[in-house]
Amino acid sequence: MIKITPQEYQSFCKYVYDICGITLAPNQSYLIETRLSQLMKKLECKSFGELLSRSKSDISKKTEQEIIDAITTNETYFFRDKAPFDLLQFKILPDLIDRRTLASGRTMPIKIWSAACSFGQEVYSIAITIKELLGDDLSKYHFSIVGTDISDEAIAKASYGLYNQFEVERGLPPNKLRLYFDQYDKGWRVKDEIRAMVSFRKQNLFGSFAALGKFDIIFCRNVAIYFSQPDKVKLYEKIAAALAPDGYLLIGAQESLTGITKLFEPHRYLRSIYYQLSR
Repeated sequence: MIKITPQEYQSFCKYVYDICGITLAPNQSYLIETRLSQLMKKLECKSFGELLSRSKSDISKKTEQEIIDAITTNETYFFRDKAPFDLLQFKILPDLIDRRTLASGRTMPIKIWSAACSFGQEVYSIAITIKELLGDDLSKYHFSIVGTDISDEAIAKASYGLYNQFEVERGLPPNKLRLYFDQYDKGWRVKDEIRAMVSFRKQNLFGSFAALGKFDIIFCRNVAIYFSQPDKVKLYEKIAAALAPDGYLLIGAQESLTGITKLFEPHRYLRSIYYQLSR
């Protein structure tokens, strides 16, 4: 495997930050070496400096997108951490449905966003949670669930909804696998009724969220940990602007907004924490 020089690593850190906002630590050169090794072989690059030059000169930005696909972390699994989905089922959704129905006298649409959704496991976990909560009454409500990611590869896989045996065994109980997936030779595909509840689109979290609209629930979990402190502040400012006044924000179990922003206030339920806009 070709090694990256300190100067090349410094240049790559700046490039990765510029194209996708991820801040690499000084001791993460191994990440560049391992994740880009296949791309180096494919393009027959003799050094990382050559790969960087080719990416910058590629007008089509295909090489840049391949670097993004390789670098962005796609480590995820179904019902990850479980607690956010318990919150969704037993607290957030019932409260939202009640408030929306009482306020209007009719059922209002509920919009949910999974930011940096990777291969879609979180999005489908949300859809399954809603299906299990409402059952046959699901048709009475209108849910809009959108997953976004900066990686074209991640969006393509998430949209198709096909997962191998290892992927479905990570966090997905056997009864849910039987109920919500169809088995194929190459793995398990999410059933049409669940895939019909969701949509996916490309979104750079460094860009504008204006086209996405407002959301009642936003999942932005284990994303900001890769951002610098100033970029975390900017991210949560934009999330606050995209959240409905009585909406909910869910972040990673090891994350906190303390010391980052005062736009949100924490609330505790079922030994878990969710955030709402400060009043």
